[in-house]
Amino acid sequence: MNYSDPNLGLHTSVTFDSRESSGRPPHSWAISHKAVAPLAMGLDALIILSMSILSGVVYHLEAIGTRGDLIQFGGFASVVAVLFIALSKNRDLYEMTELLNFKSQVREIAMAWVAVFLFLTGVAFTTKIGADFSRGATLAFGICGLAALIGERVFWRIFLADGLAVRKFSGREVMLIEEQPSNSSLLEAFARHGLRLSHHFVLPADRTDVTRRLATITQAISAARGSSIEEIIVSANLDYWSDLRGLLSKLRVLPIPVNLVPVGPVSELLKVPSHMIGDTLTIELQHGPRTLFQRSIKRIFDIAVAATGLVLLLPVFVATAIAIKIDSPGPIIFRQRRCGFNGKQFQILKFRTMSVLEDGESIVQAQPNDARVTRVGNLLRRSSIDELPQLLNVLDGSMSIVGPRPHAVAHDNQFDKMIGNYAYRNHVKPGLTGWAQVNGFRGETRTVADIEERVKLDLWYIDNWNIMTDFRIILMTLIEISRQENAY
Repeated sequence: MNYSDPNLGLHTSVTFDSRESSGRPPHSWAISHKAVAPLAMGLDALIILSMSILSGVVYHLEAIGTRGDLIQFGGFASVVAVLFIALSKNRDLYEMTELLNFKSQVREIAMAWVAVFLFLTGVAFTTKIGADFSRGATLAFGICGLAALIGERVFWRIFLADGLAVRKFSGREVMLIEEQPSNSSLLEAFARHGLRLSHHFVLPADRTDVTRRLATITQAISAARGSSIEEIIVSANLDYWSDLRGLLSKLRVLPIPVNLVPVGPVSELLKVPSHMIGDTLTIELQHGPRTLFQRSIKRIFDIAVAATGLVLLLPVFVATAIAIKIDSPGPIIFRQRRCGFNGKQFQILKFRTMSVLEDGESIVQAQPNDARVTRVGNLLRRSSIDELPQLLNVLDGSMSIVGPRPHAVAHDNQFDKMIGNYAYRNHVKPGLTGWAQVNGFRGETRTVADIEERVKLDLWYIDNWNIMTDFRIILMTLIEISRQENAY
């Protein structure tokens, strides 16, 4: 690797052999990263063809007793493969760096797969050839084919990561130009995603020394000419972009793509979503409420779970009500003011577990061995049965099954003064259970650090919500309840 020392103002060439430094034996051969994309496309085509024939034959044998038309299965698979591979190639999904990003791959190939089937469904409807194809076999192919492609992406992720670790792949050769040396995280990212750093230049720290900074760019241009470098990556602070832009414009003499890795405070803006209003770029500084589609999906989910829960748990409701009445005087249901979506107050419903009904300006949180908790209340709190009436809150729309747990209004007022972004929790409906509760923050918040961590987890949920996360939290809640930790 070539390295430019800005302190000397000279270009110093230093050679590192990563195979010797890592203790691994050198390999006599290596697969070029350029071969990965054709191999991945070929494997996709083979999997699509195989799954179409396999699912079609199995379905017809089970449904009709014959193996079906193999030519029809193969022909349909060929059309699907061409469209899917073309769409994936257009989105650069076969690049080594993309194949190493498993989560992105799963999302992108699922979208491409569904898009292809929707397109072919529209074609079949328009041309009236849908009757020639078995809907059952087509559905089986769609499900099995997508599952097989995702399984293939697991293989590529493991295969490429292991291959890069032992240098079985010769990654894309890049040059790095930095304003500050020793960006270890960036170098690790290069190695992880199959980029091979062959030249590394560091611009002089003194931005007023235009001569030396220009000399470094000139050295970089000379090193790139006639070399096998496929990309130049520049790591720079955008606070000084006006000075840097003219300097980097010198790289235009090279027929090589140049990409910028922004660093510094301004770079945070590039990590958030953006969209265009005409020709004007706008950056999203804060999420608005979820889209109508997202809210509809979550509301349907909430109603289905709450209604099912109320029906199945009706005997538990009756038994609990009787036990509370026998155990101590007072109402069966405890009501307390809580803040919901956009700070709107509502009355949360719980089975009464204490001898007091606090809902004022000062409320003491439940503590271990709390004298206010009744005998039946102790059991209800440990098993979380006391929370079940909140299924009615979910049905009336004031709560969701999953969301940030609501605190008493008195505690909200207290925490809001202590935690700067506490009110951001009100961007969504509060939940019967939440991400913070299944990550160890169930029950009393003893310290400011506890509150801050709970808020941090709640905000993560708000920013990263999807319906599968709700399913995951519900399953984790059942496990958490069985442990009965921090429940008193």
